Amino acid sequence: MRRSGVLLHITSLPTPGGVGTLGKEAFEFVDWLREAGMGIWQVLPVGPTGYGDSPYQSTCTHAGNLMMIDLRNLYDLGLLSRRPQDMMSRLDTYSDEMREKKIGVLRLSFSEHYAEVKPKVDEFFASHDDLNDFALFRALKDYFDDRKWPGWPDAAIRFREENAMEYYSRILRDEIEFYKYTQYLFFKQWSELKEYANNKGIKLLGDMPIYVAEDSSDTWANPEIFQLDEDRRPTKVAGVPPDYFSADGQLWGNPLYNWKALKRSGYAWWLKRLKTAQELYDMVRLDHFIGFANYYAVKAGARTAKVGKWEKAPGFSFFRCVKSNLPELEIIAEDLGVVSKRVKRLLRRTGYPGMKVMQFGFDSDELNPHFILNVGENCVLYTGTHDNDTATGWWESAPEKTKEFARKYLPERSTIAKSMMEAALGSMAETVIIPAQDVLGLGSEARMNTPGTVGGNNWKWRLKPGELTDKHAIQLKDMNVFFGRNLEGKQ
Repeated sequence: MRRSGVLLHITSLPTPGGVGTLGKEAFEFVDWLREAGMGIWQVLPVGPTGYGDSPYQSTCTHAGNLMMIDLRNLYDLGLLSRRPQDMMSRLDTYSDEMREKKIGVLRLSFSEHYAEVKPKVDEFFASHDDLNDFALFRALKDYFDDRKWPGWPDAAIRFREENAMEYYSRILRDEIEFYKYTQYLFFKQWSELKEYANNKGIKLLGDMPIYVAEDSSDTWANPEIFQLDEDRRPTKVAGVPPDYFSADGQLWGNPLYNWKALKRSGYAWWLKRLKTAQELYDMVRLDHFIGFANYYAVKAGARTAKVGKWEKAPGFSFFRCVKSNLPELEIIAEDLGVVSKRVKRLLRRTGYPGMKVMQFGFDSDELNPHFILNVGENCVLYTGTHDNDTATGWWESAPEKTKEFARKYLPERSTIAKSMMEAALGSMAETVIIPAQDVLGLGSEARMNTPGTVGGNNWKWRLKPGELTDKHAIQLKDMNVFFGRNLEGKQ
């Protein structure tokens, strides 16, 4: 079935208060997608972020980012005594001050109303027990002045000794309950948004990073499934060798998996993680699919990813287990990067659609696998991703040779973004995803992330109120109808 969608992260919604939330702007975006004939809303990972605010460095694979909780919804439900806009009025850009202020408002809601909703929180946690580790982990990080867990001064709790677990669970009880409360709120608001989207015929496409952060409840609570030394510090870390994005490669720094230990457990930890994703989303994009075939290992402490080694990952034995236990899970494979024969074989065996990126398709010749005429049906075609410049920004900095090649095959339209969108929607690809920035024709100032860099403007781009208009929706609807991708009649 031919279909299309838009890539827009939750935090990029134009919610007042500094960061996009699961509030009315999210529901309005669903309505806009419906009007545009787009059947998919793709978001980036929605877990709590750590250093650099990257959604790909989450502190828990099962938790939601409390920054996405909509405070106005709490006020409307009687879970806040004061209007959030009165408390957050001066803050409309993401900053440490904004973050601390929002946490303060959530704490106010907790102190005023937790007792009345505690039975519902307890009921929620009865079916989400993996979040218990996260709630304790977050409370411990607050207690230890936000230090990374390998640096906590009490070795007993670093190693999760029973007496220490009982002691800290007791003295940090209120803080643990606060984090439980915020997770209950996040999942409640998320489920309401998902239900609304699904009722409109819109599927939510989530993004699952292959790795977890070292400073996460996952690594702290499950050290046996990672390549850690006796002090529980990584011996090797994840990254990719020099590529299109970086001459030094990308040194991600995530701890690598102990795949032998995972296999002995029947991949239990991964299956739990994928079940959480199945609850949140209708479809899941597995980031860095290559890492399930072979992964790039860099010695811990290295300054760049130039020197590393490719090592074998479990391959199809893992996906055989996934297909057996979660047969309804719809997976998209992010197979960008060094696509070896082993990766290609794995993708064929799984049957999952891979990814193509139009921007990559014009940097060589007609043999390029991303070239628009080489794009087959079983793939998801993007004009660009969150790691690329926008279509307009890419075009402005592209070599003249690249532009000449692209002009031969792209329709001539008023902007390069419109040309690429039309070509993508008219392609053979079953699924096409267009970043919101390309729908708007924005330049490099709207880029979401620059790989290999931390901080700066990464992850901070946001829509302006009213920026996505009915005119944009009508233009997309016309193209979706013409190219057989329109949402109507496909539910």
